[in-house]
Amino acid sequence: MTRPPARSGGARRVRCRCGQTVLRQVVGHRLAVDVTADAEPMSPAVAYALREPNRLDWCLRRTAVGLDLRWADCHRSSRDCPHPHVIQHKCTAPAVPARPAPRRTRKPQPVPPGQLTL
Repeated sequence: MTRPPARSGGARRVRCRCGQTVLRQVVGHRLAVDVTADAEPMSPAVAYALREPNRLDWCLRRTAVGLDLRWADCHRSSRDCPHPHVIQHKCTAPAVPARPAPRRTRKPQPVPPGQLTL
């Protein structure tokens, strides 16, 4: 018998490298997504208008543990969602340059060429 996966514990407030306060949480059980969203709540209609193909909005719910991000599938229903929403964060900090790959050099052999080492 398998145990259900543990909850992520809710969203936690962290600072992005651009200086803004954002919410971070792993959302989902089977298909988990690491979400970084802006911390400013907004109405579901405004969040839906800000959506882009690679920028989703998330339903923000207050639980006994704290804030919890959930998939915003409430747009499909005919009634309005009573919870505030947040939009995925777009970082405005300059890109961090990638580190160059370490150079591999051949070490010189400890014996003269042609001689075998045991």
